[in-house]
Amino acid sequence: MVRSTLSKLNRAVARARRDRRGNVTIIFAFAVPLVIGAGGLAVETGFDYVSQSRLQSAADAAAYAGGIERVAASPSDVIRTAATTQAIANGWTASGGTLTVNTPPTSGPNAGAANAVEVQLTQTAPRFFTAFFSNAPVNLRARSVASTITAGNACVLALSGTAPKAIQIQGNSTLTLTACDVMSDSVASNAIQVWGSGKLSADCAVSVGGVANSGGMTLTGCPSPITQAARIGDPFASLPVPATGPTRNIPKNPKGPYTLSPGKYSGGMDLGGDVTLAPGTYYVSGGDFNVNAGTNVSGTGVTIYLEAGSHVTINGGAHVAMAAPTSGTYSGVLFYGDRTDTSGSDNKFNGDASSQLTGDIYFPSQPVSYLGNFSGTNGCMQIIADTVQWSGNTTLGVDCAAQGMTNIPARQLVKLVE
Repeated sequence: MVRSTLSKLNRAVARARRDRRGNVTIIFAFAVPLVIGAGGLAVETGFDYVSQSRLQSAADAAAYAGGIERVAASPSDVIRTAATTQAIANGWTASGGTLTVNTPPTSGPNAGAANAVEVQLTQTAPRFFTAFFSNAPVNLRARSVASTITAGNACVLALSGTAPKAIQIQGNSTLTLTACDVMSDSVASNAIQVWGSGKLSADCAVSVGGVANSGGMTLTGCPSPITQAARIGDPFASLPVPATGPTRNIPKNPKGPYTLSPGKYSGGMDLGGDVTLAPGTYYVSGGDFNVNAGTNVSGTGVTIYLEAGSHVTINGGAHVAMAAPTSGTYSGVLFYGDRTDTSGSDNKFNGDASSQLTGDIYFPSQPVSYLGNFSGTNGCMQIIADTVQWSGNTTLGVDCAAQGMTNIPARQLVKLVE
């Protein structure tokens, strides 16, 4: 009886063992696809994460490159080309992707900021495990914004990209720049040159090329000249050519003081005696703007535009007291040379020690020789020219908003802000 009972118990245990092995087999059969699927999903998720990170790096590089071109005042197509080149170099491909460059940005906290560049990238990534559930590719998106930060402004800027001695301080001259820089866009090794008894005191000397100092250079805002800097471009590149206005003439043999009105002077402006320039824009063509020795010229709210072939000569012994407009299209611009004039003819600024030229002296494609010992009200005179040769003793300042002038960024940094 006992033996029979034990036998039945053993058979029951054996059946239970066989049933459990079957259950494990069934459970394992169901679990394997889930384990494989989880592994496949993890691998695919990791791949997408790496692809997203790579796309974000490409967007960051593209925005930074666009920011560098923005510093150089490059047009939008050049900014886009630079951004595209860097995006491709960092793994983005145009096939299956899009690139959008906005300057200024159209979204985010920097929307509308003129000193910022926004880059948006998209890219498709293939599906692996999830292809069992959808045939649509994975759409990846990345966005980056680069902004320029100004660390210093220039009072003197040479725009030539190649000229040696694009800015030259020479002779017994002393140029003192208060709270501003001297900047050259030239790649020459001596793009800024101080030599002989010439002296330069400035916050910083900044050059796309190099700086040669065999005279006296004192820098108060940087420990040494900044070379191989980013080109900053023409700050007035978008300034329009003024309308000619009504035809005017210089009176012949005037008796006593006389006043000239704005308009077109097609025979140039050869000034003598005691002359007042009424406020407005003077369009000079067919001759020079010439101020003879012993002449007194005054005018407030004045802009002098010189058509190609016309240049400026202010002679020693002349007295000039002229100031640019403080508002309007030509706010802060006192002299404006034709961009198309590449003759190389010099514009010479001299005069007596009590003279004042308040405003921007802007000759983007022509040289300027500054020989005088004067500047503008509170030192407010800025020179932007193809090249600048300095032989006078002058102090210039940068805080000139009250004179209608705007700062010229020289030391600009590019930073990713979004």
